[in-house]
Amino acid sequence: MASVELKQVFKSYDGKHNVIHGIDLEIQHGEFVVFVGPSGCGKSTLLRMVAGLESITGGEITIDGKRVNDVHPRHRDIAMVFQDYALYPHKTLYENMAFGLRLRKTPEDEIRKRVMEAAQLLRIDHMLERKPSALSGGQRQRVAIGRAIVRQPKVFLFDEPLSNLDAQLRNEMRGEIKKLHQRLGATIIYVTHDQVEAMTLADRIAVLSGGHKMQYGSPKAIYNTPAALFVAGFTGSPPMNLCDCEFADGQAIFGDTSVRLPDTLTRKLNGRSKVKFGIRPENISLTPQADSVAVTANVVITEPLGAETLVTFQVGNIELVARCPADFDTPPGAGHEIHLSRQHMHVFDAETGLALGRGDLTA
Repeated sequence: MASVELKQVFKSYDGKHNVIHGIDLEIQHGEFVVFVGPSGCGKSTLLRMVAGLESITGGEITIDGKRVNDVHPRHRDIAMVFQDYALYPHKTLYENMAFGLRLRKTPEDEIRKRVMEAAQLLRIDHMLERKPSALSGGQRQRVAIGRAIVRQPKVFLFDEPLSNLDAQLRNEMRGEIKKLHQRLGATIIYVTHDQVEAMTLADRIAVLSGGHKMQYGSPKAIYNTPAALFVAGFTGSPPMNLCDCEFADGQAIFGDTSVRLPDTLTRKLNGRSKVKFGIRPENISLTPQADSVAVTANVVITEPLGAETLVTFQVGNIELVARCPADFDTPPGAGHEIHLSRQHMHVFDAETGLALGRGDLTA
């Protein structure tokens, strides 16, 4: 395993318009880092630059302390798992996994040892004589991962490897990949557009938008203290409630409804009259909580999910989604008092979109 570092990395296809804008990232030995963002944000391009499949317009990429800007992909000591499995249909699973090692003139005894170890790790050792056409999508993806494992690279790169699988199989494979990382202790860079996938897999997440790094940190930091409106709105399912509001005399005003903000937030607004207010669905409750604010609301829609019910409430001129108990049965249109946790209120600059703070954080 190895560390990976990106220093002011730029990418431009025409020499004028950058698609990657000066990204700095440091990935430690054995760390699982996820690049996440919507389609077109630059996450796959950034991964391909690490792999050497895309040229670098500016900046520097190092792997294990060695500058690799001009190093051919085959000499970077990385292994990549793609969205499509890229298996040879006429070869058995064993031959698919062994093929790359044979190209490198690896002794046959060593090839067999590595393939069997990887197959046992991925629980596909009983099907090595089958061909890809006889496998499910999840089994094919295991073979593609096994082909990477036998290389014993310094860094594993995963480019949306679960996108072609159905929801249940994605959940299963997500767990398998996390277990695999724990067993191998490998350095992994993983690309996905699925923020749930990012949150559950990563040691650290790089949230990207329009070729810019919006935030880089642990899943807990990304979720609890988003650095910008984009991060707050992208993470969480459902995402954070975000609302335009006026600010005056310590109050966030939504039409004819107002909510008093914590002093920790009001001190940071510095004379701003317009801000973005944010609160996550789980920080809105039906009963009074410690340091909460009660507001009158009307039920708009309910969405039963089995273990819980998502409820959209109308508060003044805004709508707020709350996580409610599974037995919530107030009909649409009915009034209901809800309680907003002051400690978990967020405010963002309405112009720049940058976070100004959260209710319980003084720094």
